[in-house]
Amino acid sequence: MSQSTLNPSDRQSPPTEPGPSPLGNGLKQRHLSMIALGGVIGAGLFVGSGAGIAAAGPSIVIAYAASGILVMFVMRMLGEMSAANPASGSFSVHADRAIGPWAGFTAGWMFWTLLCVGVAIEAIGAAHIMTGWFPGTPSWVWVLAFMALFCGSNLAAVSHFGEFEFWFAALKIGAIALFLGLGVLAVMGLLPGTSSPGSANLLHDGGFLPNGMDGLLVGLLASVVAYGGLETVTIAAAESENPVKGVARAVKTTMWRIAIVYVGSMLVIVTLLPWNDPAVAEDGPYAATLDHLGIPAAGEIMNVVILIALLSAMNANIYGSSRMAYSLVARGQGPKALGKVSGGVPRRAVLASSGFGFVTVLLSYWYPDTLFAWLLNMVGGVILVVWGFIAVSQFVLRRRLERKAPEKLVVRMWGFPYLTWVALAGVVGVLALMVRGDDTRVQVLFTGGLTVALAVTGYVTQRRARSRDTA
Repeated sequence: MSQSTLNPSDRQSPPTEPGPSPLGNGLKQRHLSMIALGGVIGAGLFVGSGAGIAAAGPSIVIAYAASGILVMFVMRMLGEMSAANPASGSFSVHADRAIGPWAGFTAGWMFWTLLCVGVAIEAIGAAHIMTGWFPGTPSWVWVLAFMALFCGSNLAAVSHFGEFEFWFAALKIGAIALFLGLGVLAVMGLLPGTSSPGSANLLHDGGFLPNGMDGLLVGLLASVVAYGGLETVTIAAAESENPVKGVARAVKTTMWRIAIVYVGSMLVIVTLLPWNDPAVAEDGPYAATLDHLGIPAAGEIMNVVILIALLSAMNANIYGSSRMAYSLVARGQGPKALGKVSGGVPRRAVLASSGFGFVTVLLSYWYPDTLFAWLLNMVGGVILVVWGFIAVSQFVLRRRLERKAPEKLVVRMWGFPYLTWVALAGVVGVLALMVRGDDTRVQVLFTGGLTVALAVTGYVTQRRARSRDTA
């Protein structure tokens, strides 16, 4: 009997990226540390959190804390698997090993689509900021320039990607640290020209939960989306000098990063500003807070920070999508033409991922209310489906590692298996909440359609591979 005819749980040597990997290992520990730190600070935090505050009021702190706990569980599970088996396909490889090739195929191509659409969204946002600074310049020129810049950086050695992300992350972290420092001083009444607001903004204007549970749920959904991007560090770890040590250290710092950056920021904002201040949604909560503190040119300062966050996300998404595509092709789950590696870089996969992102930008201009809207809806719940695959994979692989290779459990999921089940229930719960809303229900339906289509395709591909192996 061939290996491919066995059930996933019976495999002695589960399929993974063949090799030694032809990819480079130019990422240093400082690169991974900054990618892990910077990956949690995105444009969704700086801008998207405004809508969550407007809906949930001060209870947005609870929403970000609750979804942050879910993300910590997911990253801990992913870290356990990635430290035991570092791979550029990350959770796609783990799903392949734990559930079957169809699951790896589904999770991998879903994430690839999500990242490519994300490249388009970030390019459009960055171009919008640039046209504001340079009136009269067409936005497509900026989109083309950014796409060329980051496609080029990803075609070069992986260390170039690492350096870009290192400095992008350093700037974002510096901005957040400065914001939190000023905010804490203002909350305590120690910032010149300010007085402590106490608990007035937290408890007045409708109280801590001004829009009830419905508002809290909207804030919860907004916070889940904002956490996307943390997974890239486990993809990047496979190209580092010490993948096991790198991913273990990055994942172990997830808790305090989430607590300080997300929950801490939200607490500072809703303490200093009334949650229903129109500027929170219109200008963004960070710009509104800096303006409230009398910081000169607060809006422009935040535009610079947001631009950095957008460009960082573009760079990371092109990298992540190209490595995911390479991993899928290396496992026989994608076009072979994308699998060629030269100079330690899967350059064809980089070009394909960048090209799809650029086509998506064009769709946003040509068909903003049809094809582009369809794409946005299609990827709306992808990250939750991926988290579901991570939870199931970790449950299966943890049992297998405990039996066969316990020494590989460098990072361990807390409270296994109970917290694994809690995380999976949390994912299902958020999807159920999305079904309740009119807008988010559409996203669940489109994402469900994409999931089913890829799962069927992956299953058919898996059956054909088995038939060839047994022939």
